[in-house]
Amino acid sequence: MENNIAVGLDIGTTKIVAMIGRKNEYGKVEILGIGKSKSLGVHRGVVNNITQTIQSIQLAAQEAEAASEFKIENVTVGIAGQHIRSLQHSDYITRPNSDLVIDEEDIERLINQVHKLVMLPGEEIIHVLPQEYKVDGQAEIKEPIGMYGGRLEANFHVVVGQVSSIRNVGRCIKSAGLNLEGITLEPLASANAVLSQEEKEAGVALIDIGGGTTDLAVFKDGIIRHTAVIPFGGNVITEDIKEGCSIIEKQAELLKIKFGSAWPGENKENEIVSIPGLRGRDPKEITLKNLSKIIHARVVEIVEQVYVEIKNYGHEEQKKKLIAGIVLTGGGAQLKHLKQLVEYITGMDTRIGYPNEHLAGDSDDEITSPLYATAVGLVMDGLKRQERKKAEKIEKQAEVAPQVEPEDVEEPPKQKPERRSFLDKLTERVKDFLDNAE
Repeated sequence: MENNIAVGLDIGTTKIVAMIGRKNEYGKVEILGIGKSKSLGVHRGVVNNITQTIQSIQLAAQEAEAASEFKIENVTVGIAGQHIRSLQHSDYITRPNSDLVIDEEDIERLINQVHKLVMLPGEEIIHVLPQEYKVDGQAEIKEPIGMYGGRLEANFHVVVGQVSSIRNVGRCIKSAGLNLEGITLEPLASANAVLSQEEKEAGVALIDIGGGTTDLAVFKDGIIRHTAVIPFGGNVITEDIKEGCSIIEKQAELLKIKFGSAWPGENKENEIVSIPGLRGRDPKEITLKNLSKIIHARVVEIVEQVYVEIKNYGHEEQKKKLIAGIVLTGGGAQLKHLKQLVEYITGMDTRIGYPNEHLAGDSDDEITSPLYATAVGLVMDGLKRQERKKAEKIEKQAEVAPQVEPEDVEEPPKQKPERRSFLDKLTERVKDFLDNAE
């Protein structure tokens, strides 16, 4: 596999996207090929039909391979779905020797302690994200490494998910003839693709409206503070149109995309769409006003649920205020007048997030659609993971080969290796499980 090329695989409820990307000389991500297929075996972000999902993955992968003339082997996959929940937790360790400074190992020990939390049956901790540390009671410490202290404590944002769902995703990938290189939480992937560092610092809520689920990620001071997955997305809007207008799903989806609006005041009473009847029946006439009323009702419900989660994080406290407001992304973000509706409900500044923050300047318009935010984020994650592996390899080689240093050469400062994220460990566990399960 050629280096500095990564593949993101976004297994969604409505579509599966395989995206191949590489870093160009300016450090931006260049998309070499993209393949998408209709997702048939996934419901609300969770695989419910392995065979169909495998076929859809293979289709998307083949299309991306044809577009890029590159053979896909390793993929970085996103996990979401209604089984994901998050909680806040505080923990501490007492250090045996407070005359030594706090180092990586202490933090590792503290994080491992969080993993001993008792979960519901079948659930496992996916992500442990330290928020801020306290050393001997001194609060609001961002980086405790190098400080002295006997008691190290931290607040953690803990993301929990069902391990069987994650293993099923792994199984699909393996059976599709691909190798699972990394697992990432989808709200985190989308956030990396569409948010700027300034927004993450100022405080921002990313709402990713997918087909089956709506993901939320809240950032403040550059740290992720809250994540949630709401089990509704664009599909329930289509369902409602189908029921409300007594038409088939395909027509409902087209109506939503072509004429849908989240703001009913927009349409005049006399604007009418005619839909061909089934097999010789009379065509149906639907007023756009009715259509947008149906859409509006459901969108308000989704946005209100997300807003409850933003309030749960504590947006109403001055210190936790999200100054950069809300960023909408995902396929559902393309709905007309959605931005205005979200601003109206939440009173927060809102923009639509396009994943062009880190893409090369000459990228195709299609790729920079909010539809592909997660896939772009997964490619970025895969590239980052490769860079980490490269750095670790170089470090190992440096340890093996003793260097003869001339006396007067100043040694470059050693870069500290990035802490292995829990997701890397989870990926390994899923891989081991799959290898031993056959």
